[in-house]
Amino acid sequence: MIISEQFALLPNNIRLHYASKGEQGKPLLLFLHGFPEAWFAWQAQLEKFGGEFFAVAPDLRGYNLSSKPVGVDQYRPKLLMQDVALFIEHLGYEKACIVAHDWGGAVAWNLAIMQPQWVEKLIIINSPHPYLFMRELRKNPAQQRASAYMNWLRQEGSENTLSKDNFKLLENFFQHSDGRKPGWYTPQLQALYHAAWNIPGQQQSHALSGGINYYRASPLHPPLKDEPKSEAIELKPEDWQVQVPTCVIWGEQDMALLIDLLRDLNTVVQNLNIKPIPEGTHWVVHEYPQLVNEYIQQYLTQIAL
Repeated sequence: MIISEQFALLPNNIRLHYASKGEQGKPLLLFLHGFPEAWFAWQAQLEKFGGEFFAVAPDLRGYNLSSKPVGVDQYRPKLLMQDVALFIEHLGYEKACIVAHDWGGAVAWNLAIMQPQWVEKLIIINSPHPYLFMRELRKNPAQQRASAYMNWLRQEGSENTLSKDNFKLLENFFQHSDGRKPGWYTPQLQALYHAAWNIPGQQQSHALSGGINYYRASPLHPPLKDEPKSEAIELKPEDWQVQVPTCVIWGEQDMALLIDLLRDLNTVVQNLNIKPIPEGTHWVVHEYPQLVNEYIQQYLTQIAL
């Protein structure tokens, strides 16, 4: 049985809510969600892996029942990494196998690059390596167009627009390219999302501000004409090497993160396995939960040999 309503008060005064399944003491398998989700995005994975592992899915800083501090500077990448490291330590572990999607993947990539001692194995789902994302945002017009929404989200007041009409625009993030509502977005799951999107932040800040502040705090976004600094970001590939064994699962129909983001990934990830899902979109975790679970299981078993 999945146990939710658990909280970890970290030494940095951030409180993370989390759900888990399995016995503490077994190998830690940590699931990190993205925008605009929460721990419950991983229910199928918690059910699958909560026997062999201590499977844990937190709400990241700024989401659902976790702390939602006020201010863009509270969502800098360094602080998000720190949350994950402190959370692993809080659970009584020295490292974890991490499965991460979207913004959770961004945090996990950074942790594996900068503090690899916390990461035993890394499984990324539709989340670009930061160096390759920077390259594509600067040089690939198609990715610039696909990521244009990021600059809109960074604008003041975007959370107010997203929450209008019972979150109509926010729910559009989940739609198929033809505008159809996905089958996985059931009324039961919709109720969980709406509940999470309605929980205000600290000092009664907007419920969505925490998640959107990830975009505002990140230096990676499509270049703006009036913001030359965004065009001047220089990342060197030698500074962004991943030594941790890594599997990347990728829904190839992702309209926001294009397939070119996988090009040259082997130049920055030394031990790499790529598992494409040709019909999957950005929401492949929901669309193909059994296949995602199979790929996770295969990789964890493969590198344990």
